[in-house]
Amino acid sequence: MTSVTSLFAPVDADLVVLVENLKNLVSARHPVLYAAAEHLFQAGGKRVRPAIVLLLSRALLGQQEPTSRHRRLAEITEMIHTASLLHDDVVDSSDVRRGVPTVHSLFGNRIAIQAGDFLFAQASWYLANLDNLEVVKLLSEVIKDFAEGEIQQGLNCFDTHQSLETYLEKSYYKTASLMANSAKATGVLSNASPQLNQELYCYGRCVGLAFQIVDDILDFTGSEDDLGKPAGSDLKSGNLTAPVLFAMEETPYLKVLLERQLKEPGDLEEALMLIHNSKGIERSRKLAEQYAQKAREHLAEVPPSESLQALVDVTDYTLKRLH
Repeated sequence: MTSVTSLFAPVDADLVVLVENLKNLVSARHPVLYAAAEHLFQAGGKRVRPAIVLLLSRALLGQQEPTSRHRRLAEITEMIHTASLLHDDVVDSSDVRRGVPTVHSLFGNRIAIQAGDFLFAQASWYLANLDNLEVVKLLSEVIKDFAEGEIQQGLNCFDTHQSLETYLEKSYYKTASLMANSAKATGVLSNASPQLNQELYCYGRCVGLAFQIVDDILDFTGSEDDLGKPAGSDLKSGNLTAPVLFAMEETPYLKVLLERQLKEPGDLEEALMLIHNSKGIERSRKLAEQYAQKAREHLAEVPPSESLQALVDVTDYTLKRLH
């Protein structure tokens, strides 16, 4: 399986600089806020989102180095993502993220939420200083989408009547919006044509949806060590993802268990067994493959380069996480 390190080889040095810059950018007068925000930057994330921005920058600029604005966009992208994780962990009551204690488990919910707000505010400040109204609009849309996704997830908790379309819409808001809009913003900063910018948006959207569907499959098939959180966490919290929605179509009793919110002894274990014995995981895998293939097709107009190949490989890596 391709490792993240080799996958992002064309921008490996860029990502090292990015992490150092993030630590400098996230400066706060209050040491607890700083410690809370810095904690996640040091928690060993894959940096997929800023890597896509940097790879696209190099692919679109050819022999030119990414400009300071391209690099700042990558940093803003990771700041927004990290802010969303801080809020997610509070909402999901997660004690572990990427194998390390979450900010809210170390500092409490109040500090975690304020640290997330602080990062969103910092990202917005640096975004405004890019002095590009179209990019500001694109990334501001992402922050709005995160909130919309969280609200949808809360309202749809244990809702067995939600459709696959509703699930994909929530997945777009929570995951794909950032990838899609930051990819398009990279094209804007690179003076790409409106048509190519739309293709980049579609690439990011499809990669993001494939990535989220794979994450949702891994919630059932991954180990706690690999996931950095207990397996089955989403199901237990009432977040009904693609494998569950597909499984309910062929296993009506699963719907009964979910409608009583898995509150009877053995309900969770039985629900997990029903999902594993259904075609829910297999159908979800095929859905992720479809989005990965679409993502590759949207790169057709990007000039050939090592960075372009890495962007194609990102789609393969997304699927190979299942093996």
